[in-house]
Formats: sequence, structure tokens, C-alpha cells
Amino acid sequence: MAEVTQVRLSGLGGQGIVLAGVLLGQAGVLDGKYISASNSYGAQARGSACKSEIVFAAEPIDFPHLLSADILVAMSQAAYDLYCPGMAADGLILYDEGPALPRKDAPARQVGIPATQASIQKFKDAQMANLILVGALVEISQIVSPASIRKAVRMHVNKRFQGAALRAMNLGMELGSRSHV
Repeated sequence: MAEVTQVRLSGLGGQGIVLAGVLLGQAGVLDGKYISASNSYGAQARGSACKSEIVFAAEPIDFPHLLSADILVAMSQAAYDLYCPGMAADGLILYDEGPALPRKDAPARQVGIPATQASIQKFKDAQMANLILVGALVEISQIVSPASIRKAVRMHVNKRFQGAALRAMNLGMELGSRSHV
């Protein structure tokens, strides 16, 4: 990991962007990293723009906000189009295939994961797509350890949904391992 890695998760309210950010931040803490995180969403909770930003660092963080994302996770086309231009040139864009299409002019490496499709096939609804993308992100970027992200799920996801959440995360890791570019 570089000295500082800036991650932006983005999509629409109701897609689980904030939860995904909490899980990644918690996993970073469990891995012994310094973390700064923030979330924002539009005036209407569901269907409006939503983002979660996490700064990972090996040393204490001087400036807690993103300057230029090293990693962008986009769960909607609007989020992809909004945040793609602000990417670091050597960054990674991980997008949900179907809801988002890659841009030819993207400044970073792009990897599509069929998260919504996989969630519908495996869980009969799209609700686990966020965790599938987090699993893929962990596999592809190694931003946090698999053990820490699983522990974060057990810490922050209601016990009733933990089994499904962990299965979704594992499915994402499997999809991510097939998608290395």
C-alpha cells in the first residue's frame, strides 16, 4: 500500500454505500491503519447521489478529506460519470456492470464486476451488490485483509443478515479474482 490511499465509494442512496464505507474503514482500523472517513447523500435518502470516502494511511492523517481518489467504486452511471474525471492517473475504477458502463476516456484502470446481476442470481434481489463489490475491491486492491473485512461485517451487520453478507463478500472476492487486469 502507498503511504496514503484515497477511496471513494459512490452510487445512489439505498444501495448500501454508507455501510460499505463503514465496513472498509473498520477493516482498515483492524489492520492497524490510520483511517479518516466521511459520508454524504442527497436530500432524499433513497435514489439520490450518495458517497462514502475513506482515507487509508500508514501514519497519522494530516488532511482527512479526499484530494484525488486512488480507487473509485461506482454503483451507478451518474456516480461513475461524476467522479471518473477526478481520478488519479494510476488509479482503479471498479464499477458495477449493468448499472454503469465504462468510459473510453477514463484516466484510470477500469474493472467491471457484475455485482447487481450476481446479487439477483444468488440472493434473489439486488441488496447484496454493495457487499459483492466490497469483496471484489478487497481481492483486487488488497486495501484491507479478507480477515479484517469479514470481522467488520460481524461487527456492523445485524446478526440476522451476517451469513448472507459474508456469502456476498466471498462471492465478490471470487469475482474479483477472475477480474484482475
